[in-house]
Amino acid sequence: MESTLQNHFLVAMPTLADTFFYRSVVYLCEHDQNGAMGLIINRPTRVMLEELLNHLKIENHADSLKTTPVLFGGPVQKGQGMVIHDQQRSEWKSSLQLADDIFLTTSTDILEAIGSDNGPEHALVTLGYAGWEAGQLEQELAKNSWLTVPADRDLLFDTPADKRWQAAAQLLGVDINLMSNTTGHA
Repeated sequence: MESTLQNHFLVAMPTLADTFFYRSVVYLCEHDQNGAMGLIINRPTRVMLEELLNHLKIENHADSLKTTPVLFGGPVQKGQGMVIHDQQRSEWKSSLQLADDIFLTTSTDILEAIGSDNGPEHALVTLGYAGWEAGQLEQELAKNSWLTVPADRDLLFDTPADKRWQAAAQLLGVDINLMSNTTGHA
C-alpha cells in the first residue's frame, strides 16, 4: 500500500509565496502515484452561493445561501464547481467518499439541496481546484513548502475560513505565526 495524503490538509508554510497558495489550507481529495488533487478551503470569494445558483439557474431559496461565500478552490478549471460535504445521499450523481463522513460531489444536483432538509448538514462549495503531477507534491513537501496533517472535520466545516490556516497548523501543535519566513537547510 502506497502512502497517501488523501483526507489530509496541506498547510502552506509562511515561505510559500505563490500567489495562489500563500497562507492556504488545501484539503487533499486524491493523492497517489499519478499525482494529487485538492481544494483550497480558506479562500472565500466575493461571490455568494445564492449568486452562483442564480447564474446556474438552480432553484434554491435557502436563506443561508445569501451569506455563504463560494470558495476559490484552486487555479485549475476555475469554472468547475466542487462540493465537500458530509451526509451522502444516493441521489447525487457524482459523489466520491473521501473519508468516513466526508464526500466530494461534482454534480450540480447537490446545489439544489444545500441549505434545505434534503441537503448535507455541512458543505463547502468551491470553484476550481489545485492539481499536482506525479511526484510534484512530493518535491514541494521535500522543499518544506507545506506542513501535512490529517484532515479534521470540525476545522473543515465549523472553523471560519479566515481562521483555518492557523487552526490547521495548531493541529500539529505549531503556532505558524511564529515560524520564520526563511528556510534553512542543515
